[in-house]
Amino acid sequence: MPRKKKEDTAEETQTEASEIESSDETSVEAKAGESTADAEETAQDVKKEKPKKASGKKAAEGEAEGNPDAVAEEPSVISSVLDTVASVAGSVADVVVEGATGLVGAITGSDDSSAKSVKTSKRAEKIGTVQSDKMTKTVTVRVDRVVKHPMYRKYVKRRKKFMAHDELGAKTGDRVRIIETRPLSARKRWRVVEIIQKAER
Repeated sequence: MPRKKKEDTAEETQTEASEIESSDETSVEAKAGESTADAEETAQDVKKEKPKKASGKKAAEGEAEGNPDAVAEEPSVISSVLDTVASVAGSVADVVVEGATGLVGAITGSDDSSAKSVKTSKRAEKIGTVQSDKMTKTVTVRVDRVVKHPMYRKYVKRRKKFMAHDELGAKTGDRVRIIETRPLSARKRWRVVEIIQKAER
């Protein structure tokens, strides 16, 4: 008995659908006052029904009969989901890259365009005053610093002299920046990079 009811209800729904289709077609024909292009568009819209998803045996039967609409919806849904996921992943990756470059720029204090060409050096640099320029292409640079005494907690001045190779022509009393370099002689391991301030003469 229950099977008959299911079959009866299936037949009733099919007859109702055909009645709705025929009534829609008659209503489209009744609108003869409209332009023919509008009537054709509305008739096509009414006739188009979304194919319901066939599952299980019906899908297999649809494939066997050569009905492409039975399984055609599944790949389109999957492909649309994959397209959506790919576009979202791409936009997330772009946002992450922009955030990372912004963070790096904020930390280093520079923009992308200028950061590409700037080369950073890990060599030690010191700023000091030229004490002697009597040697050829060599100056003696005195570097002053202030340190806290470990026992007395008093700040004390410390001085140290460095021999530096000088191709810029620094004179006595000039403030210069020196940078660490390879050994150039027995006591010369520094090089004058820049003359910061010329001495008054």
